[in-house]
Formats: sequence, structure tokens, C-alpha cells
Amino acid sequence: MTMSVKKAMIFAAGRGERMRPLTDACPKPLLEAGGKPLIVWQIERLARAGIETIVINHAWLGERIEAALGDGSRWQVELRYSAEPGRDALETAGGIAYALPLLEDEGASEVFVAVAGDVYADFDYNTLTAQAERLRALPEPGMHLVMVPNPPFHPDGDFGLAGGVLSLDTPPRLTFGSIGLYDTRMFRDLPRGTRRALTPYYRETIARGLASGELYEGLWENVGTPEQLRELDRRLKAS
Repeated sequence: MTMSVKKAMIFAAGRGERMRPLTDACPKPLLEAGGKPLIVWQIERLARAGIETIVINHAWLGERIEAALGDGSRWQVELRYSAEPGRDALETAGGIAYALPLLEDEGASEVFVAVAGDVYADFDYNTLTAQAERLRALPEPGMHLVMVPNPPFHPDGDFGLAGGVLSLDTPPRLTFGSIGLYDTRMFRDLPRGTRRALTPYYRETIARGLASGELYEGLWENVGTPEQLRELDRRLKAS
């Protein structure tokens, strides 16, 4: 089954402060684990699922990301770059709003996959097809978030998940895995160039009952520190 979603966005604009000094000269998504940059693992998985266009936003050392990845033809995808103004990222919602012209062709709304550039996951994006179709049919924009078991560094989780529906308080609370489906209509009112996190969008959409979720229990690593990168590198080389 080929995925009905054709667009994806990888968030790659962060400075990676906790990764310093590794990120002083190398953007975090280009750090390698298992012999491959973190972002390349994601591009390969998205391409395998039938994604045709991947938008990558960048700010810190963004020209290095473009130089390393090129136009995407080696993965049979089109890479589009959203170069954010200045060296400070616009945060996640601001980054999406800034990239809307690259996500929407001729202004047509899109349901798209988005993933953080510093996450490693063996996630099969094809499994999101039914959720994408459901989101497309909604009269107002919703979202679908992939949740993971709470890692040691985030024991209290982010949101509750019961019956495929996310909640702000219902147990059990799980951690957002930085993989989600979003509707571009949600970000059209945010002026381009505004710094804005996604957190208020999550909370508002969940409160309105428009956020679904699923639990993913496969290999997932939020690579936040040099130690986590070394551990992931060791695991990937061992497998």
C-alpha cells in the first residue's frame, strides 16, 4: 500500500545546544549514528513510504545541510529547503508557517508528516495512511501524534492516550515521539516570520477533541546529548 500523504517536513533548524561542541561546526541533523547522518535515516524511511516532497527547515549552519543532501534525487524525492531568517530558529509552529509556500502547491491545503531532525525511529510511515485520510475529511484542521513509552529523561510524559484519542490529563500519560500528521490549514493565520512553538497548538487541538494518537513501541531515540548519540551509534552498529 502506497501512502496517500506525499509531503513531509523535517525540522532541522535547532542549534543543538546540549550537543555542543559537536554542533559548533556541524548541524545536529548531520551528526552520524550507524554510519549515516540522523536526517538521512529519516529521508530514507519517508522515501520508502512513498513521500515525494520533503521540506527541510534550517537556520544554524543551514548551508551545510543543503550541501550535504542536495536536491534529494539520490533518494528519489524532491528536497525543498526553508531557510529561516537569522540564526535563531522560528520554533516548530513558526517554522511550519514560514514553510507553507513549500508545503502547499498553489495554495492547496495539505495533510503532511512532520518529524524532528534529531529523532531516530524504525517507524513505518505507511501505517499513517488511514489517519491521513481521516484528517483530510475533517471540516476543520486536526492532528495525529505518534506517542512512545516515557523515556527515563521524561518520566511524566506529555499527553494521555485512550481509545486512539489524545487528552490533556487522562492516564496513562505517554511521551510525544516528535512524529505527527498536521493539516496546513492550522497554520495559515500565523504570520510568516513569527516565532511560535507547537505546544499551544497541541493543547488547543487536544482540548477541542481533534487530536488522535497511537502508541509506537519500536526503536525510538531522541538524540539530545553526545552520550545518547554514542549509545544509538553502538546499537545501530550492533544490529
